Amino acid sequence: MLKAKDIMTKEVITVYPDTEITQAASLLLKEHINGLPVVDNDGFLKGILCQSDLITQQGKIPLPSFFVILDGAMPLSTPKHIEHEVKKMAAIKVSEAMTADPISVDTETPLEDIATLMVKHNVHTIPVLERGHLVGIIGKEDILRTLIPDEKK
Repeated sequence: MLKAKDIMTKEVITVYPDTEITQAASLLLKEHINGLPVVDNDGFLKGILCQSDLITQQGKIPLPSFFVILDGAMPLSTPKHIEHEVKKMAAIKVSEAMTADPISVDTETPLEDIATLMVKHNVHTIPVLERGHLVGIIGKEDILRTLIPDEKK
């Protein structure tokens, strides 16, 4: 049974929380990757910045939806959620746009569990941790490679 350590990419391109958004976007495009783990100076995972986080910046300001019942309007999203989305759209630093505490796995996580997490949570990039330190990353291409016999990384 394949595990995270068998399919992960070990040479991970990372950014820091204070990296500028434009620099991170450039890295994503240049390296043809979907996500960048965000680490501190000691290599501990702080978050992940994905292409979708940056695409959010180009969207419209999210207006709250309301549910009307008995002539009363009830918001369907909290003011805090809307504030978070607006901050993400105006982000200058990675820390302002990243997803904090992303889904991650350890080196012994089975391939089936990794694939299930990707589908269930609609994520395409999963950091691999060992005692909190980033040691690898698994993208959807890493999963696809397992379907091809004798495919080398």
